[in-house]
Amino acid sequence: MGTPHNEAQTGDIAKTVLMPGDPLRAKYIADNYLTDVICFNTVRNMSGFTGIYNGCRVSVMGSGMGMPSMGIYSYELYNVYDVDNIIRIGSAGAFDDDLNLMDIVLGMGSCTDSNFAAQYNLPGVYAPIADFTLLKTAYDVAEEKHFSVKVGNVLASDVFYNDDTTVNDRWKKMGVLAVDMESAALYMTAARCRKHALTILTISDHLYRGEKLSAQERQTGFTKMMETALETAVRLQNNKQMEVL
Repeated sequence: MGTPHNEAQTGDIAKTVLMPGDPLRAKYIADNYLTDVICFNTVRNMSGFTGIYNGCRVSVMGSGMGMPSMGIYSYELYNVYDVDNIIRIGSAGAFDDDLNLMDIVLGMGSCTDSNFAAQYNLPGVYAPIADFTLLKTAYDVAEEKHFSVKVGNVLASDVFYNDDTTVNDRWKKMGVLAVDMESAALYMTAARCRKHALTILTISDHLYRGEKLSAQERQTGFTKMMETALETAVRLQNNKQMEVL
């Protein structure tokens, strides 16, 4: 057991994994929300932890930045470690005029400028989407907690510093809410592996109003998103147990 990127052994990783891009955010969640924590990975400083949250065994691990990194870690979690659900918990830049800093966006679908899907040699354009059960569960949790949440299309871009300064305008015109750099790769990998995925994003920047959070706020301030994802994991496990009964 183990890969070039993950030293975890059989049974170290829970069936549901929360994946922030930043491994320090993974450590923050483990330190502040989980009990009985083990650290299952330190390779490349991409920290991974498993612990208990409200009676539910859950793991949290960084994915790094960009689709290649997300593609590697999610593929290995699904195929090597038999993970069923990955919930990305990341930051995003807002396009939508109604979004504000710290709002939550659930990525129902993920547009992309990436060539990630070329590996599948499909006879058309693939539409990466979230797992409906994960999406509905997370939305219900956020609504019950009275968090500001919006569901819709996001963009997963390969480019952070784009030489085309007008590109965001065209995505915004199509109703895309916000941009991250990992969601499409996660959704495509989950589909190919016949597993489940959801992207939950917190708005860290508004790309049309020039508003932005600090690096420290991004690392430790996304508590509403974290709690939404953790409670979603709990409900998934409880529902699974009910099905067995």
